[in-house]
Amino acid sequence: MSIHILPDEVASQIAAGEVVERPASVVKELVENSLDAGATEISIIVEEAGKGLIEASDNGAGIPTEELVLAVARHATSKLSRAEDLFRVSTLGFRGEALASIGSVSRMTITSRVAEAETGARLVVEGGKAGQVQPIGTPVGTVIRVENLFYNVPARLKFLKTDPTERRHIDALVTRYAVAYPEVRFFLSHNERVSVQTSGNGDRREVLAALYGADIARQMLEVNAVYENLSVRGFVSPVGLTRGNRNEITFFVNGRWVQDSSLTAALTQAYHTMIMVGRYPMSVLFLEIPPEEVDVNVHPAKAEVRFHERDVAFSGVQRSVRRALLAYTPVPKQAGQMRWMPPTMRSAPPTNSAWQTPDLERRDERGFPADTSVETPTAQPEMAATAGVPLLRLIGQVGTAYLVAEGPDGLYLVDQHAAHERVLFERFMAQRDTQIPSQALLNPETLQLSPESARLLEEQLPVMGKLGFQVEPFGPNTFVVRAMPALLASSDPAAALRVVIEDFEEDETPLQDEIEAKIVARVCKRAAVKAGQVLSMEEQKALLADLEACDAPRTCPHGRPTMIHLSIDLLERQFGRKGAR
Repeated sequence: MSIHILPDEVASQIAAGEVVERPASVVKELVENSLDAGATEISIIVEEAGKGLIEASDNGAGIPTEELVLAVARHATSKLSRAEDLFRVSTLGFRGEALASIGSVSRMTITSRVAEAETGARLVVEGGKAGQVQPIGTPVGTVIRVENLFYNVPARLKFLKTDPTERRHIDALVTRYAVAYPEVRFFLSHNERVSVQTSGNGDRREVLAALYGADIARQMLEVNAVYENLSVRGFVSPVGLTRGNRNEITFFVNGRWVQDSSLTAALTQAYHTMIMVGRYPMSVLFLEIPPEEVDVNVHPAKAEVRFHERDVAFSGVQRSVRRALLAYTPVPKQAGQMRWMPPTMRSAPPTNSAWQTPDLERRDERGFPADTSVETPTAQPEMAATAGVPLLRLIGQVGTAYLVAEGPDGLYLVDQHAAHERVLFERFMAQRDTQIPSQALLNPETLQLSPESARLLEEQLPVMGKLGFQVEPFGPNTFVVRAMPALLASSDPAAALRVVIEDFEEDETPLQDEIEAKIVARVCKRAAVKAGQVLSMEEQKALLADLEACDAPRTCPHGRPTMIHLSIDLLERQFGRKGAR
């Protein structure tokens, strides 16, 4: 085939593939254009997860009628005039590709009017071909309707995610910009249902409360640090408020939302030794840096930036966040003289443990069933290691985290948290095939979520009901928990529900067959006894007995070992009875 120039519409569709990846990409470009136009009100209406309709309207400066056709041409922009301007970009848009790319893969209608004009104008672009400009009466500002997205690029349409996933991406995007620009009033609706709505009064903490709930907004710690060529402002979560993924770590550089691994690493490094491994903070941080010190022209979707002095941004974020954490989390002082108390002097907790032991009275003082001898099981050791554990005689608790028990073949150290996870998980899964009993809450718990999490939870309410949760919508992005599974009745309903949401967020396809087991494992992890919790002798014996009865007692549902076995042979070698090693 000979070399030839591609037709304009084909070239435009190829370029659109870099800029318009999914419906959320369209929303991002339109929102950024509205912000660049000085809008104080931005309304977004979405239907069919953005594939049917995306309509963005604002009260910004508008587009002059004589420039309307030029606005949808490729590389047409009012933000740059010389190549040198690329190295000091101060606007969100600058390439002049957004409208041209969107118009090439959809049916786009632009209606706009500037304040100096008595009337506005309308332009229809279909598949990259612009029609005639028509005068029309319209308020000052711009309205852009994008219909039938990717109608002429079926391959791109085919590879879009499910509607719930695409809606979540849109929710997350608008939520971020609503927090970044609190002085702008945002409105977002999906299929005539309001998802995001802010007042635009400039109070960022109020926006956080509207999006994440008053409780989370109240806990967020303010960061405010100014350096020579960098300022870091925003909010981070305290050490007690974490998530199981990085989804709620947000950075804006000069007003532009970016994804930068070095900034994320700097944030997590600031929390080093302060939060558990595998947990991540929430953050909304805004970096202001001279435009010439950052290159925003390194990614087609402008989602990444490159710092001229990367270490300055990294250390600035790390120091600022760490300083805020230390300021709001002072080291507790110990009153009086610290001294050790023997176990007999410690106050034992109430015996209303989270697990039930109806057969406890049938066990002797060693923790064995009354009618069972302590002979070595007839199964081979290899079989015992995989099929279960031998009968154990409880010795006690060490470090308020581990149970020490003696078996016929040595010593066992049992992780009380992992063991209780396994017990709860197997009881949950055994009940799942019938009907998991629920227990109504005396005081129903109200939970407010971000729009992204609220939509995700709403779609999974049938699954939650099958697992024993009774959760109902209770206003915009708000739910009320009326009942919990009986096995988890003593747990915090809001915390258990948030753990479930985190599990959904980590999985792009939460309706697969194993999702119920994943949810149960997550909830059991939250409900199980924790390391550092003192257990009474009765509770220790009951936990060992329940673990012995499990089908897979050697690991917790997440694969972590529940126990460590120290054989008699190993102990004898360590004490030199069989020769030193």
